Amino acid sequence: MTTSLITMLLRRVMLGSMASVVTALVARPAATITTLLYYSDVLPRNFDSRRLERLVRRDYLVRDNYFFHFLVNFLRCFW
Repeated sequence: MTTSLITMLLRRVMLGSMASVVTALVARPAATITTLLYYSDVLPRNFDSRRLERLVRRDYLVRDNYFFHFLVNFLRCFW
């Protein structure tokens, strides 16, 4: 019984977080992809940082955005 309750809570939290990432991808696709790649250390840091800073959205890094953090860590590990 407790396992199903935990599963339901995790599903609700992850679905809300996934919805916010999908909404960000639809509303600002370039900024969302750039932010994902920037925080996963895939983008090189040696080119014009002013242009990059305009696209990187720090508000996507809120603590409750679990799916965004999962994607960043996934890219860090496997890219």
